[in-house]
Amino acid sequence: MGGERLRVHEFLPHSRANGPGVRAVIWVQGCTLGCPGCFNPATHSHAGGELVRVDELVERIAALDREQAIEGLSISGGEPLQQLDALLALLQRVREETTLSVVVFTGYAREEIAGMDGADELLACVDVLVAGRYDASRPVVAPSDLRGSENQTVDLLSGRYTLDDLRMVPPAEIIITSQGEVWVSGVDTVEW
Repeated sequence: MGGERLRVHEFLPHSRANGPGVRAVIWVQGCTLGCPGCFNPATHSHAGGELVRVDELVERIAALDREQAIEGLSISGGEPLQQLDALLALLQRVREETTLSVVVFTGYAREEIAGMDGADELLACVDVLVAGRYDASRPVVAPSDLRGSENQTVDLLSGRYTLDDLRMVPPAEIIITSQGEVWVSGVDTVEW
């Protein structure tokens, strides 16, 4: 186990705008859904990013959990479910080896997910699922509940969070890294 590799666009160890509390965020690389107006176009190519062993990701995430530096893990993209086997391997280990909550953002609708092999196992590892194609013509009216557009759904799959918890998440954040890079993150990204 752990020989699986996930193609990762970016790993952010601390975020407040990608789910409740302070969270680690993994943006996976690769998406073929082609949602017009997607605000993560750099994550679409399946040739980009870096292949990272699930073992390595679990070690990084578990260390943050041990330090009590984060409350949870958020998975975004790209399209996480287009790497379902590696994603499932990661989330099962996170569920078994940490106390962290899990939020998954996917462009697939809940009905599409239900038809995927491994869907039940995946959903058993997720606390909050934000699902459905992004539609830039249907913006969410504040306060947001982690959806990028009105047509998306939010499924609370465990008793860990409420919609009010999700509405308390800041819609965006600007992070300046120790290398001087500026990152913009969140559901309602800031225009430059």
